[in-house]
Amino acid sequence: MSERLRIALTKGRLQDQSVELFEAMGLDCTPVCHPGRRLVHAIPNYPLDAVLAKAPDVITYVEHGVCDLGIAGKDTILEQGKSFYEVLDLGFGKCRFALAVKQGTDFYGTYKTRRIATKYPNVARKFFEEKGMDVSIIKIEGSVELAPILDLADAIVDIVETGVTLRENGLIPIEDVAQVSARLIVNTASMKLHKAVIDDFVSRCEQELERRR
Repeated sequence: MSERLRIALTKGRLQDQSVELFEAMGLDCTPVCHPGRRLVHAIPNYPLDAVLAKAPDVITYVEHGVCDLGIAGKDTILEQGKSFYEVLDLGFGKCRFALAVKQGTDFYGTYKTRRIATKYPNVARKFFEEKGMDVSIIKIEGSVELAPILDLADAIVDIVETGVTLRENGLIPIEDVAQVSARLIVNTASMKLHKAVIDDFVSRCEQELERRR
């Protein structure tokens, strides 16, 4: 295959798990494993260049076509919206969005407008719109658990993995909002222009994921 693809990887744990998947598929990821200060790395034995980026930027690069593919969490996809193809659930990076409140709070037992603190306002807004509930969304950049503790909010919508942080701050999850895992996304134009090599890459991913089941 003469065409080279470019894939944006989310830095951190998703990058490590992506590399683990690629190596199991037979790709030589040595340049990505030892990146130094470089942010773009050519895979020596496959027509693929890996771009290391923050999660929101992965979406941006794929949407604008400077990367053909990307690996991002479903949380980022849900929050930012999408104008690309979401082609594969990679099965790692699993967690969930949850609605959480202070212990003893009767969240649904009042008619007042609830205040919801979150780092993910679009996810939270859509969740409550689907319930037909009128809420006030408060965007928080740091530790969202502080908002109910300081009585800034009646509840939070946040990513939950083990629930330990919630418990240690006197909060409990009362409802799941959405399940989250890493997804492979593809630029819409690239899917047509580089169909053969993209289909090959997706097929290799699928075969390895099936082998792991």
